[in-house]
Amino acid sequence: MQENDTLKLLRECDAGVKMGVASINDVLPDVRSDQMRSYLSDCRNQHEILLSDIKQKLSEHCDKGKEPAPAAKGMSWIKTNVKMALDDSDKTVADLITDGCNMGVKSLQRYMNQYKAADSESKGIANRLIKLEDDLAIEMRRYL
Repeated sequence: MQENDTLKLLRECDAGVKMGVASINDVLPDVRSDQMRSYLSDCRNQHEILLSDIKQKLSEHCDKGKEPAPAAKGMSWIKTNVKMALDDSDKTVADLITDGCNMGVKSLQRYMNQYKAADSESKGIANRLIKLEDDLAIEMRRYL
Protein backbone atom coordinates (compact mmCIF):
# COMPACT_ATOMS: atom_id res chain seq x y z
CA MET A 1 0.00 0.00 0.00
CA GLN A 2 2.80 2.44 0.87
CA GLU A 3 4.53 1.98 -2.48
CA ASN A 4 1.23 2.43 -4.32
CA ASP A 5 0.43 5.68 -2.47
CA THR A 6 4.02 6.86 -2.88
CA LEU A 7 3.87 6.42 -6.66
CA LYS A 8 0.46 8.06 -6.92
CA LEU A 9 1.59 11.09 -4.89
CA LEU A 10 4.81 11.41 -6.89
CA ARG A 11 2.89 11.23 -10.17
CA GLU A 12 0.59 14.02 -9.05
CA CYS A 13 3.58 16.12 -7.97
CA ASP A 14 5.17 15.44 -11.36
CA ALA A 15 2.08 16.64 -13.22
CA GLY A 16 1.74 19.64 -10.90
CA VAL A 17 5.32 20.80 -11.34
CA LYS A 18 5.05 20.45 -15.12
CA MET A 19 1.85 22.49 -15.07
CA GLY A 20 3.55 25.17 -12.97
CA VAL A 21 6.54 25.42 -15.29
CA ALA A 22 4.29 25.61 -18.35
CA SER A 23 2.17 28.34 -16.75
CA ILE A 24 5.20 30.44 -15.86
CA ASN A 25 6.59 29.97 -19.37
CA ASP A 26 3.24 31.06 -20.86
CA VAL A 27 3.23 34.42 -19.07
CA LEU A 28 6.93 35.23 -18.78
CA PRO A 29 7.24 36.90 -22.22
CA ASP A 30 4.49 39.38 -21.25
CA VAL A 31 5.97 40.45 -17.90
CA ARG A 32 7.03 44.09 -17.86
CA SER A 33 8.54 44.40 -14.39
CA ASP A 34 12.17 43.27 -14.23
CA GLN A 35 11.68 42.32 -10.59
CA MET A 36 8.63 40.18 -11.37
CA ARG A 37 10.36 38.56 -14.35
CA SER A 38 13.37 37.73 -12.20
CA TYR A 39 11.22 36.25 -9.45
CA LEU A 40 9.18 34.15 -11.89
CA SER A 41 12.37 32.91 -13.58
CA ASP A 42 13.85 31.95 -10.22
CA CYS A 43 10.64 30.21 -9.24
CA ARG A 44 10.58 28.30 -12.54
CA ASN A 45 14.16 27.19 -11.85
CA GLN A 46 13.12 25.96 -8.38
CA HIS A 47 10.24 24.05 -9.99
CA GLU A 48 12.69 22.45 -12.43
CA ILE A 49 15.02 21.41 -9.59
CA LEU A 50 12.04 19.87 -7.80
CA LEU A 51 11.04 18.14 -11.05
CA SER A 52 14.49 16.59 -11.22
CA ASP A 53 14.08 15.28 -7.65
CA ILE A 54 10.67 13.86 -8.54
CA LYS A 55 12.03 12.19 -11.68
CA GLN A 56 14.81 10.62 -9.60
CA LYS A 57 12.31 9.20 -7.10
CA LEU A 58 10.04 7.95 -9.90
CA SER A 59 12.93 6.26 -11.69
CA GLU A 60 13.77 4.40 -8.47
CA HIS A 61 10.30 2.87 -8.83
CA CYS A 62 10.72 2.33 -12.61
CA ASP A 63 7.95 4.84 -13.29
CA LYS A 64 7.88 7.55 -15.95
CA GLY A 65 5.60 9.94 -14.09
CA LYS A 66 2.49 11.73 -15.25
CA GLU A 67 1.74 14.52 -17.68
CA PRO A 68 -0.79 17.20 -16.74
CA ALA A 69 -4.32 16.39 -17.88
CA PRO A 70 -4.76 17.67 -21.46
CA ALA A 71 -8.08 19.31 -20.55
CA ALA A 72 -6.52 21.18 -17.62
CA LYS A 73 -3.54 22.23 -19.69
CA GLY A 74 -5.78 23.38 -22.54
CA MET A 75 -8.13 25.32 -20.28
CA SER A 76 -5.16 27.01 -18.61
CA TRP A 77 -3.71 27.99 -21.98
CA ILE A 78 -7.04 29.38 -23.18
CA LYS A 79 -7.65 31.32 -19.95
CA THR A 80 -4.14 32.77 -20.07
CA ASN A 81 -4.36 33.83 -23.69
CA VAL A 82 -7.85 35.34 -23.40
CA LYS A 83 -7.01 37.30 -20.24
CA MET A 84 -3.68 38.50 -21.64
CA ALA A 85 -5.36 39.55 -24.92
CA LEU A 86 -7.79 41.70 -22.94
CA ASP A 87 -5.18 43.14 -20.57
CA ASP A 88 -1.52 42.24 -20.90
CA SER A 89 -0.43 43.97 -17.68
CA ASP A 90 1.64 42.58 -14.84
CA LYS A 91 -1.54 42.70 -12.77
CA THR A 92 -3.13 40.14 -15.10
CA VAL A 93 -0.02 37.96 -14.95
CA ALA A 94 -0.10 38.10 -11.15
CA ASP A 95 -3.79 37.21 -11.14
CA LEU A 96 -3.25 34.21 -13.45
CA ILE A 97 -0.25 32.95 -11.49
CA THR A 98 -2.05 33.38 -8.16
CA ASP A 99 -5.07 31.43 -9.42
CA GLY A 100 -2.80 28.65 -10.69
CA CYS A 101 -0.89 28.47 -7.42
CA ASN A 102 -4.09 28.31 -5.39
CA MET A 103 -5.48 25.51 -7.56
CA GLY A 104 -2.17 23.65 -7.33
CA VAL A 105 -1.98 23.91 -3.54
CA LYS A 106 -5.58 22.77 -3.22
CA SER A 107 -5.01 19.76 -5.47
CA LEU A 108 -1.73 18.79 -3.82
CA GLN A 109 -3.22 19.00 -0.36
CA ARG A 110 -6.10 16.81 -1.51
CA TYR A 111 -3.61 14.24 -2.82
CA MET A 112 -1.62 14.40 0.43
CA ASN A 113 -4.83 13.57 2.30
CA GLN A 114 -5.77 10.84 -0.19
CA TYR A 115 -2.37 9.11 -0.30
CA LYS A 116 -1.63 9.03 3.43
CA ALA A 117 0.46 5.87 3.18
CA ALA A 118 3.04 7.53 0.88
CA ASP A 119 6.59 7.46 2.20
CA SER A 120 7.98 10.43 4.09
CA GLU A 121 10.36 11.46 1.30
CA SER A 122 7.49 11.74 -1.20
CA LYS A 123 5.39 13.66 1.30
CA GLY A 124 8.38 15.95 1.77
CA ILE A 125 8.52 16.58 -1.97
CA ALA A 126 4.80 17.36 -2.02
CA ASN A 127 5.22 19.75 0.91
CA ARG A 128 8.13 21.47 -0.84
CA LEU A 129 5.93 21.98 -3.90
CA ILE A 130 3.06 23.29 -1.78
CA LYS A 131 5.42 25.76 -0.09
CA LEU A 132 6.86 26.85 -3.43
CA GLU A 133 3.36 27.51 -4.76
CA ASP A 134 2.26 29.29 -1.56
CA ASP A 135 5.32 31.52 -1.61
CA LEU A 136 4.79 32.38 -5.27
CA ALA A 137 1.15 33.33 -4.66
CA ILE A 138 2.20 35.55 -1.76
CA GLU A 139 4.90 37.23 -3.87
CA MET A 140 2.40 37.93 -6.65
CA ARG A 141 0.13 39.89 -4.29
CA ARG A 142 2.26 43.00 -4.68
CA TYR A 143 1.38 43.08 -8.39
CA LEU A 144 -2.39 42.57 -8.08
